[in-house]
Amino acid sequence: MATVLATPSAPTPQPHGLRKNGKQWHTPRKAFRPTAGQTPYARRVAQKAVEAETKKLETEMKAEKEEERQRRIQAIKDKRSAREEKERFAKMEEKMHRKRVERLRRREKRNKVLKS
Repeated sequence: MATVLATPSAPTPQPHGLRKNGKQWHTPRKAFRPTAGQTPYARRVAQKAVEAETKKLETEMKAEKEEERQRRIQAIKDKRSAREEKERFAKMEEKMHRKRVERLRRREKRNKVLKS
């Protein structure tokens, strides 16, 4: 028969006895060590360099994403304006002759090139 040893998975805290002021429900405090959180200058500089690199990469990714978004928005606007122009010329064709509408369309294209 194999004997099973009971090993606790987490170490149990050592009892400290009763507190002097009677507030046993409070967790025991640790000693105040003002220099505990300090790191060497070289490590802080290295950490700042890593953070700066991360920030730079993050801003590049955000700019790329915004550029893609603006490109999609512009494509939608272009499609919409082309459709409206096509509808306008179709409406003009109902009233006027087709060849005259074609001449007006070419003239408008020339004016657009001259304006921009």
